[in-house]
Amino acid sequence: MKIALDVDGVLADVIISWINYSNSIRSHISKNQVTDWEFWKKFDIDPFDFYSELSSCWKHWKSIPTTQENLSDITKKLSTLGKIDIVTARERSTDSFVKNWLNYHDISYDNYVSVIDGPMKADLDYDVFIDDSPLNAIKFIENNKKVILYSQPWNQHISDEKLFRISNLSEAIKIIKFN
Repeated sequence: MKIALDVDGVLADVIISWINYSNSIRSHISKNQVTDWEFWKKFDIDPFDFYSELSSCWKHWKSIPTTQENLSDITKKLSTLGKIDIVTARERSTDSFVKNWLNYHDISYDNYVSVIDGPMKADLDYDVFIDDSPLNAIKFIENNKKVILYSQPWNQHISDEKLFRISNLSEAIKIIKFN
């Protein structure tokens, strides 16, 4: 079993770090207002600024919170089901920060795979993808891939009979074991 595990929004709650930064220079935004993948449009934030700021948050990787407690234990249990690769879409300049964050939080994984664009993940050879991106989820489904969608405010509009939705990573263990 080959498992592709996303970082931002699944393991790392980097949007919290971005919101903290954004709120220091713009009007107040809360995580619950981030209700779609391109939420920055409704706040008139330039996409280049948003992605640049999000990448910049990784320079302060120690301040990025986990999405939930006990991720180290959960990823260790997940690794008993197969090979886990971190599969992430990001600027290459942030890779070392992300790897430091993963090691700091003792996240179990076999390989680190970085792609330029999220939907490109669907072309990779994995048995299951654990991700939070609605765009990626749609692409995984179109490519007949098994997708476990980590619930976030920006992906609530996605539903499909082929999709498994989780609210914490430990639920993925049960889904992988029994499906």
